[in-house]
Order: sequence, then C-alpha cells, then structure tokens
Amino acid sequence: MLGAAGTALAARRPNAAEIVNESGEEFKGVLVDTTRCIGCRSCEAACAEAHDLPVPDIGDESVFKEKRDTSTTQLTIVNRYKTEKGIIFVKKQCMHCGQPGCVAACLVKAMKKHEGGAVTWDTNCMGCRYCMVSCPFDIPKFEYNSWNPKIQKCNLCWEQRLTKGGIPACVEACPTETLLFGTKRDLVAESRYRIYRQPKKYFNYIYGENEVGGTSWIYLSAVPFEQIGFKTDLGTTAYPEYSTGFLYSVPIVLILWPAFLMGLSYLTRREEEKEKKEGKR
Repeated sequence: MLGAAGTALAARRPNAAEIVNESGEEFKGVLVDTTRCIGCRSCEAACAEAHDLPVPDIGDESVFKEKRDTSTTQLTIVNRYKTEKGIIFVKKQCMHCGQPGCVAACLVKAMKKHEGGAVTWDTNCMGCRYCMVSCPFDIPKFEYNSWNPKIQKCNLCWEQRLTKGGIPACVEACPTETLLFGTKRDLVAESRYRIYRQPKKYFNYIYGENEVGGTSWIYLSAVPFEQIGFKTDLGTTAYPEYSTGFLYSVPIVLILWPAFLMGLSYLTRREEEKEKKEGKR
C-alpha cells in the first residue's frame, strides 16, 4: 500500500495523443502504411536476426491461412486479411504506448518507458505477468516452458539499434517503404498529408494517434480498421489514468482509516468502563 501511495504521488495525468516525454523530448515511432505492404515478411526475418531468435521461413505462404499472434520467438508478424478492397497485409508488434499500461502495472519497474518512446523489459522481473493483463493490445508474452522465463515483446530495437543511432531492423529491411521511422509528430503529419493527397486510397483515420492516449506506432489503411484485425473500441484514455483516482485515494486511506479505527476503539472502551461503573452502583 505504501508503494501504491508513492506511485500515486508521483503520477501525472497522461495527455491524449502524447508525443513528448516529461523532459520535452519527442517520442519516436513508426508509421505503417498497410496500403504498401506486399506480405514479404522481410520485417519478420530482420527482427529475428536483430534479437537472436529463430529466423522464420519467409517464403512459406501457408502461414497466411490463419491469423497469427506474436510469440516469445516472433516479436513481429504479418497477417493477411480479405477486405472489401481486396487482400491487405498487416504487420503486428508492440505499439509502444505513450502511457503504457504494462509499465504502470509493473511492481518492480522491469517494464520501462524510455525517453525516446520505446517500451522495454528488464531482467529484474518478478514474473507476476501483470504487464500481460494490462496491455490493451495483448502483446507481452511469457516463456512458460523456460527454466529462466522472460517476457518477450518488440522493444523497438532499443538496445540493438536505437541507442547506437540506428533505426529498427524491420524498418530498414522493408523493401516497399511500408514502414517509416521518425518522431510521432512528423509521422502524424505525414499520415495526414497522404490522406489529403489520396483520399480515395486511404480510410480517413490514423490508428494509434489517439488510441489509449496515443501510441508510438501508427497505421494507415484503405479500409476501416476492424476489417484488418484492429481493436476499435479501446477509447482515447491512457490505461494508467483509469487507476489514478484510486491511487490518489490510498494516502488518504492510510492516514484516516487507522485514526478512525483508533477513535472507534477508544469510544468503545470508554462505554464499557462507564457500564462497569454503573453496574457497581
């Protein structure tokens, strides 16, 4: 409870469509233009190589027969959807929320939101898996079959590339420029520009601009996003904000509740002593 109280006092109310951190530095992210994706899965292979994971056979098109999810060995995947405008391929990975539910839920700060926007996991994890249930996109995956399990998810190539001045491996490997790396501000501006220039090509919406307070990965599509597997009922409130009121109430409870109980105990004892005195008379 004391830890929760401390968290509450240090908390800040998240801003919708957040694009900067508390230090004023702009978050970086990726624009995914699904109208350009050809389903080559080069991003999957590049991601696996960058994180020393098993490299998938990207020539195997049988994987498109079923909708896949990310896993402990595949931090990004590409799915195929049949829509009103034909086949659309969609890349999926961690969305790197501006105010991540997983970071807020982590009791030991194993989940971290870095200055540049990346959300990462560290080995001081206690294995509670609260990050899994608090993620609106169902991204963190736990290594249940490992003797020393980790939480696996896309980290935006933070350690592998971003800290060294590079860009995410998937962005670099994309042959069709489906993926564009940059600041959230620039990516939103570019998205609006593309929609403005080709209104018949794009559905007039930028997914991730405002969802759950804004995410570092944003998407463009030719069709409504529910047709390509996106959750469209998440709202624009950052998940940590839902618990802010409760957390701010904790210090009050810690101070007032013990005082109330002590006062109640005192009054009870006083009434008992009074009854004893009257009984002796």
